[in-house]
Amino acid sequence: MTQQIYINGEYYAKDEAKISVYDHGLLYGDGVFEGMRIYGGKVFRLEQHLIRLWESALSIGLKIPIAPDQLSADVNDCVSRNGLEEGYIRLIVTRGAGALGLDPYKCSEPQVICIVDKITLYPDSLYQNGLELVTAATIRNHPAALSPRVKSLNYLNNIMAKMEGLKAGCVEALMLNHKGEVAECTGDNLFIVKNGHLRTPPVEAGILEGITRNAVLELAEKLGIQSSESAMTRHDIYTADECFLTGSAAEVIAAVKLDDRQIGDGKPGPITKQLNEAFRVLVRE
Repeated sequence: MTQQIYINGEYYAKDEAKISVYDHGLLYGDGVFEGMRIYGGKVFRLEQHLIRLWESALSIGLKIPIAPDQLSADVNDCVSRNGLEEGYIRLIVTRGAGALGLDPYKCSEPQVICIVDKITLYPDSLYQNGLELVTAATIRNHPAALSPRVKSLNYLNNIMAKMEGLKAGCVEALMLNHKGEVAECTGDNLFIVKNGHLRTPPVEAGILEGITRNAVLELAEKLGIQSSESAMTRHDIYTADECFLTGSAAEVIAAVKLDDRQIGDGKPGPITKQLNEAFRVLVRE
């Protein structure tokens, strides 16, 4: 089946899908996006993703030119046209084409783009054995500059930290905030377990409020696992019994080392495994 890319209500073959080189999404990273998963031909928590997309756009003064209900239907139609039972969706809204200058009011209509494609997951060995993290020198953007809850097209901050992780031989890197507290990883939220209690940094720590993160907190409540959102430092990770990451692509995956220091017994822990299994059941419902 030929891949079909959605742009403003029309469909194009992958090689024919184009927007202007004057689009401010390209020139300045001016736009917002969502990354979503497809399970069994259906989009996981599409409504929550669209709410976050609209909030991100509202925060940067970007008007999405399609009503939420219509965009929801269009995303589902794009999934159907591409015929993928399992995959990934990148939904993008750019500011639109404008002049060579920062003025967003000189831009034309925003561009709404939906890409449905296969997804590259971490290898099974990392899900079975856990992955290693390194602390990046690059910190999360200061929340007073731009709210980390805005999922914008400018990911340079995360990319620089990702490069640090890869150069250290790690597929993910831990990012601290301007206070030196744990924020999140380059593409995933972070949890720890200590004495059976689940903890994750709060939104105020400078994190993106992840859809998978929230789903895991809901699952923990249903399973009777106590949880809290509270500030933490690397000390809390170094001394944790378990640690794991969550994200649309990663789902739930254990982290067994930070900065070459073993976390817990160096293996995915029982609560991590329990939540991973519960999440995989949830996405199949």
